[in-house]
Amino acid sequence: EIALKLASEGASVVVNDLDAGPAEETVAAITAAGGKAVACAGSVTESGFAERFVNTAIEQLGGLDIIVNNAGYTWDNVIHKMTDEQWHAIMDVHVTAPFQILRAAAEYFRVQAKKEASEGREVFRKVVNISSLAGTGGNAGQANYSAGKAAVIGLTKAMAKEWGRYKINVNCVAFGLIKTRLTEAMAGSDESIDIEGRKIKVGVNPDLLRNMEAMVPLGRGGTPAEAAGAVYLFCTPESNYVSGQTLICGGGFSM
Repeated sequence: EIALKLASEGASVVVNDLDAGPAEETVAAITAAGGKAVACAGSVTESGFAERFVNTAIEQLGGLDIIVNNAGYTWDNVIHKMTDEQWHAIMDVHVTAPFQILRAAAEYFRVQAKKEASEGREVFRKVVNISSLAGTGGNAGQANYSAGKAAVIGLTKAMAKEWGRYKINVNCVAFGLIKTRLTEAMAGSDESIDIEGRKIKVGVNPDLLRNMEAMVPLGRGGTPAEAAGAVYLFCTPESNYVSGQTLICGGGFSM
């Protein structure tokens, strides 16, 4: 949904998904609507993925101006039952992968910014990292996910200070309850997704989902389109003087 939103506003987009099929479907939808996009499928935790992703944007789309670090999933357990594998898997996808992607983009960003400055031009670029209310407030049974999403906020603040000189806005959107495949009600379902050979159960108990929605002041979970809209705000020129900030997109839940 984020890729579709950015493309609809005129961006050329590199679309990532764990599987090639969904990535290509999104590319097809963008091109059918008159936009431009290419797929870069694969796990963001793969060795060399970050460099491949950045090079795809530069070589196939002519440059890199916006990065949205949105990959992620949950693999929950109470801490006395949580394995090292669970801990590292979640930290790898939510913290290490964004770090590696930003590191891979650093040379291009720095070279372009210095060139533009020498020409007397001020060109802003955007990084939007994705966190969660788990990262701002913590969730029981999600020590790994909560720690990872909190780290994303720290990474955002550090990079906003480090890259400000290059006119790069680095911000974060922390989502609350957004209705996706990972959060929709799955009564009695054993549906799972396969992530690097691991079967990760998805879905939320319907009663729990209703209770969660009842706690949201707006009375419901957010839609993917609304989530994409929050990300888009940080990709516009109107956000040029905003950096290092975390926008909570949670229907008022965190108030």
